[in-house]
Amino acid sequence: MNKYTLFVCESCNHSSTELAENQPNDGNILLDKITALSAEKFALEELKIQPVECLWNCRGCVVAIAHPDKPTYMLINLPADEENASALLEFTKMYINDPLGGVNWDELPQELDSAFSGCIPSVINQEILES
Repeated sequence: MNKYTLFVCESCNHSSTELAENQPNDGNILLDKITALSAEKFALEELKIQPVECLWNCRGCVVAIAHPDKPTYMLINLPADEENASALLEFTKMYINDPLGGVNWDELPQELDSAFSGCIPSVINQEILES
């Protein structure tokens, strides 16, 4: 079974101020919040939370949710707080539960209204459509 992967950029920082020594940046804070909350919402074999050094979209915290058979969604400018971590996991559950990875925009958590940066079609599904 292919796992769903939630990529979380570790180098993101919501503000442009310098961090004090040993102070975690916003990306690591969001990663910690997502990891803690996901233990309550997902089976370990269902979702892999993958920290990445950079997702090349430096606007607040950046994450991407992916699966080989579904489109990949990138979300940007996420504050590193528990509300956004919870909203992101709620969206992730919607993504997992839809066979095609589609989402009903009317049902999205309000915290994510302006966070979607892109949707990249699944290569596997595109090959099926073209054959």
